[in-house]
Amino acid sequence: MTTITTGSSARTNLVFRPAAERFHSQLDWLDSWHSFSFSSHYDPAWMGFGPLRVINDDTIAAGRGFGMHPHRDMEIVTVMVEGQLNHRDSMGHAEVLRAGEVQRMSAGTGVVHSEVNEGSQPCRLLQIWIEPSSTGIPPAYAQKPFTIGSGWTPLLDPQGSDGAMAIHRPVRLWRAQPITGQELPLTLNPGSQGWIQVIEGGGAVAPAGSGEGMALQRGDGLGFGANGADRPNTFTAGEAGADLLLFELR
Repeated sequence: MTTITTGSSARTNLVFRPAAERFHSQLDWLDSWHSFSFSSHYDPAWMGFGPLRVINDDTIAAGRGFGMHPHRDMEIVTVMVEGQLNHRDSMGHAEVLRAGEVQRMSAGTGVVHSEVNEGSQPCRLLQIWIEPSSTGIPPAYAQKPFTIGSGWTPLLDPQGSDGAMAIHRPVRLWRAQPITGQELPLTLNPGSQGWIQVIEGGGAVAPAGSGEGMALQRGDGLGFGANGADRPNTFTAGEAGADLLLFELR
């Protein structure tokens, strides 16, 4: 894990992924930032965090996208941030994802799909890959709109509780859009790792014990272990507010 040093204190329980240090793929139709190793970008130090394998922040030009391509044995989650994305797959789905919606696809024994922006404006999305608890499960698809407020809205839950979408892994995911100065709790179940991903805006996390807070901005990611005095327990939104994801990982 990456050691984070703030002032004179070394925080060995935190893994910080600054936005500018992510891997970057740039095409004439795609601007993609990869928090972890992906495609031709490989670094053994950045292969994921727990079962979290991919966080890609993609902006796709109008009329362009990814043609039909295969996946297997992965939980693939798409969080739409702006615009729309047209999805087609070998299970027979032909859907349009719009801003505020979340798609969860269990690739399982194998699925082929395409993702094309058939809208008139660029679209932005976060695509997330999570390792399932078991391989060889039947492929499955789900899609749902969420109204995101200033508090945590559950997006993923193993049992699909509280309106969240189910997932084949004991992982939970929340999204929130806190306003300026608002403090959010980072309360996870005991024994769980956490990851924060800032979609827009920024703020600061503060540890449960004594110590300085840490500033986070658009594109930054922060992972933290199940234990440790430096494990953050609050996020406070900055002057522009924030839009962020919180993962509970096992």
